[in-house]
Amino acid sequence: QVQLVESGGGLVQAGGSLRLSCAASGRTFSSYAMGWFRQAPGKERETVAVISRNGGNTYYATSVKGRFTISRDNAENTVSLQMNSLQPEDTAVYYCAARQAVSYNTYFPGASGYGNWGQGTQVTVSS
Repeated sequence: QVQLVESGGGLVQAGGSLRLSCAASGRTFSSYAMGWFRQAPGKERETVAVISRNGGNTYYATSVKGRFTISRDNAENTVSLQMNSLQPEDTAVYYCAARQAVSYNTYFPGASGYGNWGQGTQVTVSS
C-alpha cells in the first residue's frame, strides 16, 4: 500500500497556471503507475493524465492535452501535474491515484484499477 497526499490546489483566474504535487509514502513508489483524476460537482470522475512506472509513457485527456503536463520523480516519491492556460471548466477536485503495475512502461487511463487514492485538492478557475 502507498499513501498519497496532494497539494498545490487553489483559486486562479482563467489563463493562469497551477502545479499540483502528490507525495507518496513508502519505498515502493516506482512499482506504481500513477494518475491524476478530477471530479467536478454533479459530474462523474474523469481521467486527466496518467504516467507509467518509469515516467516514459503518458496519456492525457483530450480536454487537457497541450495544456497539462504530468511528470514523476521516483527518487523523491512524487508525481506532479503542471496545469497551464486554465479554464473555468477545469474547476474540480483533483485526485492523485496509484496502481501497482508489472510493466515499467505501460500507462492505465481507466480509474477502476487504481487502488490507492489521495484525499483530493480543490482547483477553482474563475472567469
